[in-house]
Amino acid sequence: MYELSIITYFSSAHNLRGYQGACENLHGHNWKVEIDVRAEGLDSLGMVVDFKSLRGKAKAIIDPLDHRYLNELPPFDVLNATAENIARHIYTELSRSLNDGNVKVSRVKVWESEKAAAAYYE
Repeated sequence: MYELSIITYFSSAHNLRGYQGACENLHGHNWKVEIDVRAEGLDSLGMVVDFKSLRGKAKAIIDPLDHRYLNELPPFDVLNATAENIARHIYTELSRSLNDGNVKVSRVKVWESEKAAAAYYE
């Protein structure tokens, strides 16, 4: 089994509906996103996937979140835009995009600060 990782960043604002505390107020984060993918074998070039291709697919999912108020965007217009839900959203969308049968998303980890992160994997 092979695994590779990329890291990307985005900035956004949100507030947590139904939360009792400071995070119920509008605030922002500079999110760090770690994406791990895996494959049983390598392609004809000796790669799991081209880093550039993986970054492009991740960018297509993350760019619509960048410098936006997440509470206005699906699925966060219904779900709270927690690190947990953001990680699952990116995992799900990237899994749909990487549907070649060989490469699978292993895990998406979203950091809302240097000291706090949440991951989603199946």
